[in-house]
Amino acid sequence: MHEPTITLTNVSKKYVRQQALAPLDLSLDHNGIVGLIGPNGSGKSTLLKLMAGLAQPTTGSITLAGKKITRRASEHIAFLAEIDSLYSSHTVKEAIQFFDGATTDFSREKAEEMLDKLKVDLHQKIRRLSKGNRARVKLVLTLSRNVPILLMDEPLSGLDPLVREDILKMIVSYVDVEKQMVILSTHEVSEVEPFLDYVIFMKSGSVLLNEKVETLREERRINLVEVMREVLQ
Repeated sequence: MHEPTITLTNVSKKYVRQQALAPLDLSLDHNGIVGLIGPNGSGKSTLLKLMAGLAQPTTGSITLAGKKITRRASEHIAFLAEIDSLYSSHTVKEAIQFFDGATTDFSREKAEEMLDKLKVDLHQKIRRLSKGNRARVKLVLTLSRNVPILLMDEPLSGLDPLVREDILKMIVSYVDVEKQMVILSTHEVSEVEPFLDYVIFMKSGSVLLNEKVETLREERRINLVEVMREVLQ
């Protein structure tokens, strides 16, 4: 896998009665873990869906390695949605088989290895899993794809601290930060700060800051929570 480049040029998104994204320019040409941070309604989910090719911008263009992003972007991008789309009648093993058949880059061995470490029963029906284990299964299915870009929409939302800790550990352990870029949306800033290489702050459909975390710490000499307060106030 080569280093991915996503470029957004004059991109906006407007729904019937809402301007979800103001026109913005953004270029992401680095590997590592990127925190997409902002309050609810700031445009984080809309931005991720546009990058994944699951929605089309009202204006502007989005390219991946110079090519326009369409629904076929899923060949290069894995998307972890906040909404649970697993088939409740499947067992965990059947969910793995489904993903394995649906994509050409899925590693069944990697998925089963991760679930074994998390002590998730492969023969358990999805509908019988706890909320935490459903979240773990969703994450594993995403991390088991060998793609350069992984987009994760609020993977920590609504989960208890132990599950959030597991999820962050799995991301750090199984993402190849030399070859992959993860864009992770969240408002749990203090929790994710130790794992982030880059950060994007959003508010009211606009990107207010896009910077390397190390650079922010060196220049401002404060942590990300304090940076967020300054940027989003």
